[in-house]
Amino acid sequence: MLSKRIIPCLDVRDGRLTKGIKFKENIDIGDPVEAARTYYEQGADEIVFYDITASSEGRAIMLDVVKRVAETIFIPFSVGGGIKTLEEMRQVILAGAEKISLNSWAVKNPEIISEGARAFGNQCIVLGMDVREAPVTRQIPSGYEIVINGGRTPTALDALWWAQEGERLGAGEICLNSIDADGTQNGYELTLTEMISTHVGIPVIASGGAGTPDHLLDVLTKGRADAALIASMVHYQRYTISEIKGFLSEHSVKVRGLW
Repeated sequence: MLSKRIIPCLDVRDGRLTKGIKFKENIDIGDPVEAARTYYEQGADEIVFYDITASSEGRAIMLDVVKRVAETIFIPFSVGGGIKTLEEMRQVILAGAEKISLNSWAVKNPEIISEGARAFGNQCIVLGMDVREAPVTRQIPSGYEIVINGGRTPTALDALWWAQEGERLGAGEICLNSIDADGTQNGYELTLTEMISTHVGIPVIASGGAGTPDHLLDVLTKGRADAALIASMVHYQRYTISEIKGFLSEHSVKVRGLW
């Protein structure tokens, strides 16, 4: 049985760590470099960094902040936000990232997934999916729709179809974020996570809604996720990563660093 990964998420706006609810009402909560160092020292398996306004503002990612975080941690580091070209991917990797997260631009230009996979390897390409519940239609039969540009632009793309298409194009992993659950701390969207996890052959990272260790237990077992992204529950110092891993281990979930 593969170990489940616990991955803190750093949403960054204007160079500062931020957190909102359902992609709205973001507030400044600190320095992303300090947060990354803290989570690394607590035993995080990876760190995810999103420049959350790069796509909507039509600008390049903040490489200086990426470099500062990369110099602080010695675990896998995934970076996303406004990445549109192979050259921008290369710059982010040179700044210290091991993985590139493609989200909005992958919807606009799906071939960028294949180009990135050919250039850097499938293991370096993460398909970021921001998803919200939608009425079931012929176009969206799963009842879940892809939304881009930081939750601002609906696409009428079915989430299950897009996950499978992303895998076909060469993505090595999916980071699945529920907009409806994001920041609520009421638990992950288990129906969505289980649906995607059981219909693709690549790892799925569940994102959106973590508030207690029980929520991680649910999404890693009932939701069949390979990893869980966390934010509020550690940003606000309600739990440490070591405490979360200890809880999961006590409930027979294999995690790194405790087995």
